Amino acid sequence: MIFERLSGIFTSVIASTGYVGIFILMMLESMVAPVPSELVMPFAGFLVADGKLNLWFVIIVSVLASLAGSLISYFVAYFGEKELIHKFGRFVFLDKEELEWTEQWFQKRGSVTILISRFIPVIRHLISIPAGLGRMNLKRFILFTAVGAAAWNAFLLWAGMQLRERWELVRNYSTQLDAAIVIIIAIAVTFFIFKHWKRKRA
Repeated sequence: MIFERLSGIFTSVIASTGYVGIFILMMLESMVAPVPSELVMPFAGFLVADGKLNLWFVIIVSVLASLAGSLISYFVAYFGEKELIHKFGRFVFLDKEELEWTEQWFQKRGSVTILISRFIPVIRHLISIPAGLGRMNLKRFILFTAVGAAAWNAFLLWAGMQLRERWELVRNYSTQLDAAIVIIIAIAVTFFIFKHWKRKRA
């Protein structure tokens, strides 16, 4: 299975490069890349419990990495707004009206949106893009991204420390939860597309 292959690659990277590997993988995790944090942080927790990595260094490195990846996506969307909408807007039904709505949303509810999204699979990989398009205040974006990332990363790290050699159990249980959440998100997206299509026809 793909998760087993990815798990093998990620654990090999972390085992051989330590904090550098954690930084790179968690930075990619916060961008549009197929790097689940559930395959990175629990293994790092196992290495912490085994005395091979320092707890606080892992937390700091992982949070900085999550923040770096999120900022890259944020600035790509912030400065590349016109290009993104021109090339991809029609595929996600993003036009001027939706862009204005996005800006209003992130001005009013951006903080809680960013914070909650750090705990939701798929969404946490993508949320920085609409935040950039919505011109969310940069200081608030950094603050709530860092807080959300610290909480989520620390939880996975703690789980890995508790399970030690059985750290992969975190992935097994989180995969089932992630699948349920992804289904709910897919239903919500389908509903959004349908409503958008009906409005355009009207």
